[in-house]
Amino acid sequence: MALRILHTSDWHLGRALYGQKRYEEFDALLDWMINTLQEHHADILLIAGDVFDTGTPSNRAMQQYYRFLTRVSSTRCRHVVIIGGNHDSPTFLNAPRELLKVLNVHVVSAKADNVADEVIVLRDSNQQTEAIICATPYLRDRDVRSTEAGESIEDKAQKLLEGIQAHYAAVTAHAEALHAALPAEDAAHVPIIGMGHLFTAGGRTTDGDGVRDLYVGSIAHVGANIFPPALDYVALGHLHVPQTVGGHTHIRYCGSPIAMGFGEALQQKSVCLIAFNQRKPELTLIDIPCFRRLRQLRGDLQRLQSDLKVLVQDNISTWVEVIYTGDDIVPDLREQLEHCVIADHTNAHSPVTILRIKNQRSSALLSNSNSAQQTLDDLTPQEVFEKCLQAREVPDAQRPALQQAWQEILQQLHEHDTRAE
Repeated sequence: MALRILHTSDWHLGRALYGQKRYEEFDALLDWMINTLQEHHADILLIAGDVFDTGTPSNRAMQQYYRFLTRVSSTRCRHVVIIGGNHDSPTFLNAPRELLKVLNVHVVSAKADNVADEVIVLRDSNQQTEAIICATPYLRDRDVRSTEAGESIEDKAQKLLEGIQAHYAAVTAHAEALHAALPAEDAAHVPIIGMGHLFTAGGRTTDGDGVRDLYVGSIAHVGANIFPPALDYVALGHLHVPQTVGGHTHIRYCGSPIAMGFGEALQQKSVCLIAFNQRKPELTLIDIPCFRRLRQLRGDLQRLQSDLKVLVQDNISTWVEVIYTGDDIVPDLREQLEHCVIADHTNAHSPVTILRIKNQRSSALLSNSNSAQQTLDDLTPQEVFEKCLQAREVPDAQRPALQQAWQEILQQLHEHDTRAE
């Protein structure tokens, strides 16, 4: 019987959207995931990083995580393999690792000192090897690159790429050695599967998904060539849009299981089911139901009012982001839009909730005004820094070095493990 593996990633448990908690969505998702493991007779579950949305998850997010892992044991799924992502705290993920092994949950939260610790041999109920997993977590800059004085951005990027490629090669080489030691009749049926959490060149993202460049400068995006040919399938995480890498059907992102922002509202989410016969992967995409409808509406006041009324008539619980693009100044824009979502004027409850209203006309006026200020919600950290450079009238010749230093500071903040002592 074929070995069946479910590839997932980027759960981001605990994530909120404009201050709105999403625990009910995650409960529904995890229920669906358990049912999917049972229905499709999955033997192995892979979670390719970003289990949590933050390194300090809430108590409820932790409860959802641990409850799910205990429920997996009630299915026929024999193993769960989890790698750390850039949003995860390595210390937090790693703390219960020995306890989770009792449940056949294998966790690799950060780069190991010994590459052998990133290679996991999975065995079936007869203690026969059924898969070898190269479980490489998110590799932090300091994990794979040594610094030298006077390095240019290009030098750092090249050393980073070389370090990442060398690490994947070393982990895969160890897996190949273990595979070569198997009896010939067994080796023919045992796949070598890679896992990773990184940003590959050409990867597609969407607005508002929270995905960020992992390293200083986008030139550090890796290519498909870093994954050794010995890997029969590569299960990747970090990008939320389902996609292959470099046209290779066996190297892919499964994407996030729920929409992380309004830019993903109309995207069909899925997980990857891989069936192995003689080390050859056969892929099936399993669509995930939408547990909370999100909609992004754009237009002038009349168009927005009309679209909101249609959503209310659908009577489906919906969160909405509104982008006003009209030419008219509407001082009571929010009041007029909120009035549209009240289905019954005698009852303030409505299936539609407006989470955010972005007035592009006001934003345009602000950007053309020297005295006006934009809100931080409308700016990225990089844009805030750019405005500081402009306000201080920093010469253009000095800006590249300052921008590089700023990006390095941001990266260090993102990679700091707040759980570590």
